[in-house]
Order: sequence, then C-alpha cells, then structure tokens
Amino acid sequence: MLIDTYGRIATDLRVSLTDRCNLRCTYCMPEEGLQWLGKPELLSDDEIVRLVRIAVTTLGVKDVRFTGGEPLLRPGLVGIVERCAELEPRPKLSLTTNGIGLARTAAALRGAGLDRVNVSLDTLRPDVFQTLTRRKRHEDVVRGLEAAHAAGLTPVKVNTVLMRGINDDEAPELLAWALEHDYELRFIEQMPLDAQHGWQRSDMVTAQEILESLRTRFTLTPETDEARGHAPAERWLVDGGPARVGVIASVTRPFCRACDRTRLTADGQVRNCLFAREESDLRAALRSGGSDEEIAELWRTAMWGKKAGSGLDDPTFLQPERPMSAIGG
Repeated sequence: MLIDTYGRIATDLRVSLTDRCNLRCTYCMPEEGLQWLGKPELLSDDEIVRLVRIAVTTLGVKDVRFTGGEPLLRPGLVGIVERCAELEPRPKLSLTTNGIGLARTAAALRGAGLDRVNVSLDTLRPDVFQTLTRRKRHEDVVRGLEAAHAAGLTPVKVNTVLMRGINDDEAPELLAWALEHDYELRFIEQMPLDAQHGWQRSDMVTAQEILESLRTRFTLTPETDEARGHAPAERWLVDGGPARVGVIASVTRPFCRACDRTRLTADGQVRNCLFAREESDLRAALRSGGSDEEIAELWRTAMWGKKAGSGLDDPTFLQPERPMSAIGG
C-alpha cells in the first residue's frame, strides 16, 4: 500500500513514457523545444512493465495512466499496454495524448487492452490551434478523437485549457461540440508547470469564469461529492444529464485532501505530487539489481513523505524545476 502521513492512499499511477512531444504548446514549452532525455536515461519497456507490476501486485495500484510528453511517440507503447493488461489483478489502463497519431493506433491500443483515452484539444478553430501549439495539426487531433471513439476507447475525454485572450470565448462552443460527438469535456485551469516559468495567476482563466461562460448556454447541475470520489474533476450534469462536463480547478479549488495519485517519470523517478520539487530514484535500484520488495519499499518511503497540499497558495511557492513534459500529466 502507498499511504502517506495524512492517511491518503495512492491507487492511481501516472506513468510518463517519454518527455518528447510533437507539439509546442505555449503553456508547456518554448517554441524551440527542450533538451530531451537521452535513451540511456529513459526506462526500457521491461523496466516500465516491472515497475507497473510492482505497483499493481504489491502496492495496491488499481488505475494506470500512460502519459508523456506524448506517449504515442513511444515505439513500444502497444506492447507495454498489452503486457500491463495481462497483470493480475488487472488494472484499468488509460492514456493521455495530444491525439496526433491516434487515428492510426487507436484500434491496436484497444486490441492490446487499453480501456480509454484522454485527448488534449483546446480549440475548435485551426488557426487558434496553430497559435497555441505552433503546429498545423488540428485535423489530425479531430481524426484521432473519432478513431478512439470508433475503437471503443470510451468514454473519450477531451482535456481543454483556456488561455485568456486566445480561446477563452470558446467554452460553450466546445461543450456543444463535445455533446454532439459523445465526448466528455473537461476544462483544466492553467497550472504553473511551463518550462519557461512564465505562468501568472492573473492570466489564468479560472473555474468560476469557465462555469459562468458555460451557463450562458447550458443548465449545469453539480454532481454529489460521493459521485466525484477521488477524481480531480468537479462534474456537472448538462441540461439535466446524462451528459456531463468537468472542471479541474487545480489552482483555485485544489483537491489535495482526496489525492490518490503517484507519478513515475520517464527516467524512473517517483513524484508524490505534480508540484513536488523532490523525486525518488527507482531507476538506480532497478539497474543495480534491487529486488521487487526493495523497490516497493523505496516507493512506499517516497509516498510517505507527501506534503499536505501543493502549496500553490503559499507566497513562497516555487514551480518544479522539471516542466510538465518531463513530469507527466
């Protein structure tokens, strides 16, 4: 079990498969990109599967989400998913992706045992997409979403970040589109995880602003806390349901008390919080011949030291040294 001093138990594992990405989103990294990890620094396919196996069979993890960077850039992705789907007990397997390349891989991923996907899409307008991502790939993402739905990777969830003065007027339009295509839309407050460290709270479109915008077109009824459980998104029934929309208010309404996550970076570091400035090295233990139990104990120790909250409201808060592409979302 992965328990911390506040009694929270981590059962949800986020695994970053690579720090590389084929977009250059303005809220994540600079236009020129970043210095990527070298291949020797990355966990191998076998190492990833071993760590997931330890997490699932020894430490009580029930949900595994593959992230990046962009996980579809990982050559061995389908094989990793297939091997993790064979674990007993069988974890729920999901993927967070920018959707580029999903049109050609969705069916294979579903066949390997992937249960569902989260796809990032911040706008319905190709020109705005190019402004935000610095790439002309909007159509590829839309096709990827369609392929995921057709393959049965459902519910297909769409993650959207609104940026002030760029796409902050699109919330109602995005929700109408998601409802039409049977996607579950989730808005995410922009978080201080950009490589440039240029995030400013005053520039962030807040959850309250998002909800006010949505209510100009839709009736929203909040779900109960019981229905939410440990999920980061607060959800509302749209026009009486059954369709829902979610808002992840990581900054203005943090959900740290209910956090059930543990994170593994692409180079084998445990992060006990998305905003942590410390990491615990499992890669060294793997490569020095550590036993499963020794690795599990290192992981338990890393999670035991988890702080009460992210510290975003503390005047002394400092962003993590590593950007989101290296941490894994």
